[in-house]
Amino acid sequence: MRTGERVLVNRRPVAWERAVPLALAVVFGAVGAASAQAAEDAAELLGSVAAAIDTVWVLLAAFLVFFMQAGFAMVEAGFTGSKNTGNIVMKNLMDFCVGSLMYWAIGFAVMFGAGNLFWGSSGFFLADAFEHLGLSIPLAAFVIFQTVFAGTAATIVSGAMAERTKFVAYLVYSAVITGLVYPVVGHWGWGGGWLSELGFIDFAGSTIVHSVGGWAALMGTLALGPRLGKYNPDGSINPFRGHNLLVAALGVFILWLGWFGFNPGSTLSGLTPDIAMIALNTNLAAAAGAFTAMLFTWIRSKKTDVGMTLNGALAGLVAITAGCASVSPVGAVIIGLGAGPLVVLAAEFFDRVRVDDPVGAIAVHGVSGAYGTLAVGLFALDGGLFYGGGLALLGVQALGVVSVFLWTVATTGILFAILKATVGLRVTQEEEIEGLDITEHGYSAYPEMFQPEVTNGGVKRPAPVA
Repeated sequence: MRTGERVLVNRRPVAWERAVPLALAVVFGAVGAASAQAAEDAAELLGSVAAAIDTVWVLLAAFLVFFMQAGFAMVEAGFTGSKNTGNIVMKNLMDFCVGSLMYWAIGFAVMFGAGNLFWGSSGFFLADAFEHLGLSIPLAAFVIFQTVFAGTAATIVSGAMAERTKFVAYLVYSAVITGLVYPVVGHWGWGGGWLSELGFIDFAGSTIVHSVGGWAALMGTLALGPRLGKYNPDGSINPFRGHNLLVAALGVFILWLGWFGFNPGSTLSGLTPDIAMIALNTNLAAAAGAFTAMLFTWIRSKKTDVGMTLNGALAGLVAITAGCASVSPVGAVIIGLGAGPLVVLAAEFFDRVRVDDPVGAIAVHGVSGAYGTLAVGLFALDGGLFYGGGLALLGVQALGVVSVFLWTVATTGILFAILKATVGLRVTQEEEIEGLDITEHGYSAYPEMFQPEVTNGGVKRPAPVA
């Protein structure tokens, strides 16, 4: 009995010693597993929330940039004659429609598809997952964001070629610039191309978007020639005033608003605090550009030029677009201060050499875009000349500006030459005098200005109001 009791006494501690640690291990293991699973679930949830926030942010930014199409239409219409307003509206509508289709089918693949250092060659019609981009947002969100940028590059040309361009020629141009000309430049700078490999900085497109549009506008204007009566044989210039400054001003305010999607939206993330500084820099440069453009015209002519002041704001916006994420607010103000007088002088220069640009698009987008891109090499906090970075970044920026200029001038020059020799680029003198609303589209945007005049001999339509 004693032996058996001893055996029983001895066995009980052994059983408990084995059971307790095992039970504890099971309990704590289950808790640990549950904690690990909970942490994994929490991380997955946070990742999903972050992706959702980023997606919504990019889409909202895209919608703001899309609204800039309305701004461009109003600026161009306000700065030109009333008899061409409907034509301006149609061009700004259809360049985005044609551009959206071409960019979806071809342009996006050329810009972001896998390829080489010069262009992408895969993913046409979005037949690719584009996993090499490493996106944290859905591909569709990224595509629509890039589409509205392509539309911006295309529509810049509309104003410079206003009041004398054949509508069919403009449609062909819109397809080519969004399908090829702009996407190639975009690949160089944003799609893993040779400029990005060199360290070229153009955060939201002073050169990649705006200068492409500006230099294309230059070539289109040269191919077209000036409007009838713009320049006299003795070299003097006849100023053609826009028909509605109020509409033009509203267009500038819309563009200014849209730029808060253009620049901060290019972060592709609504979670980064950088969007606040980018928005601040964007606003400061625009305000500084408008102020110095106003002051510059005031000092020179004793009058404050409304149109040039409006273009000064746009010039400041274009100029800061490259460096909005790279410069300080002081740098943004300095860039804007320089953009105001520059756009005035550039517009006057093109007028003197008989490049007839009704809205100043070449000066605002081409010249100011190049200036702003070069300014990054001076004012960038990391690598700028004035911050101890030497000349390296400035040299890369200059190379980018010159390369984009040469590519755009060459390709669009060939394009406009082909259009001129085939479908024709310019309307007839009679059509230009009557106005493109009537001759291209069949009715005027201001029908009360073209009401039939009843006479004893019948009905006679009065001459259109300029």
